[in-house]
Amino acid sequence: MSSIVHHVVLPPQLFFMTAGSAMDGHAKAQQLQGLQHYLCGSVAAFTNIVLTFPLHKAQFRQQLFGIRVCEAVRQLRGDGLKVLYRGLLPPLLQKSCTAALMFGLYEDLSRMLPRTFPVQARSDSADLMLCSLAAVLAGSAEAILTPFERVQTLLQDSRHHGHFRNTPHAFRVLLQEHGPRELYRGLVPILLRNGPSNALFFGLRDPIKHHLPQAKSNVGHLINDFICGGVLGAGLGIIFYPLNVVKSQAQAQVGGEFRSSWSILVMIVREREGKVIRLFRGVHLNYHRSILSWGIINATYELLLKVL
Repeated sequence: MSSIVHHVVLPPQLFFMTAGSAMDGHAKAQQLQGLQHYLCGSVAAFTNIVLTFPLHKAQFRQQLFGIRVCEAVRQLRGDGLKVLYRGLLPPLLQKSCTAALMFGLYEDLSRMLPRTFPVQARSDSADLMLCSLAAVLAGSAEAILTPFERVQTLLQDSRHHGHFRNTPHAFRVLLQEHGPRELYRGLVPILLRNGPSNALFFGLRDPIKHHLPQAKSNVGHLINDFICGGVLGAGLGIIFYPLNVVKSQAQAQVGGEFRSSWSILVMIVREREGKVIRLFRGVHLNYHRSILSWGIINATYELLLKVL
């Protein structure tokens, strides 16, 4: 019994359409993969800000006025629940975008920079330096979004509640009355903070995780990622806390002279009776908030990388 084989010949137009669709699908998949780290970083920061904003607001009051945590909480209670989330939009936009740049640019730059060096010239120390450079550059790029941090400071400061109604109004007033430069007040301490803190975060993240007990389940990995991010966030938050105090003081001012970070630091120390330890008012709340915030960010980021 002879077998009959039917050969189906596709029309040329249908063949090229099918091939083109496959290529388009592959290109879209590659494009999505290239944006993966940006998207995961952004969603992780968004989740964190919504959950921890009240803690951040209390800590900001401590930085600005040098008060104790109980007094900061009392002030927030006095303001009322209605304004508890006042000023949420700027950090929500700023942190979502900066985290996207932090994780996305770091991944892109850490892949791109080594290609500029010949293979024979590469070493472990050279790779470490290149990854550190990628982290510093990513952190410096985040400073582009300083205007959001600037407006957030003004909206959280009770002294400006009557002057700035909301985020768009604050941007409009600053631009119309003082010009674009006013939006970047406090840029220097932000640059001094972002670059080095990024380098330490990405440089220490894997070594810390490797020293944790080996995870044997998805929940175990999630817990390890939370611990790793929380420990790093808390430690770096303490190290760079004085720069945040200087930044808050600089950005609480509207108009007038642009003072150097050093002169602002000296002024703060004098106002606090010459006691450097008082620069760290609010550091305890910052420590606990950083554990929670960076634990959430790192765990959410790593979880999303596995899901997407």
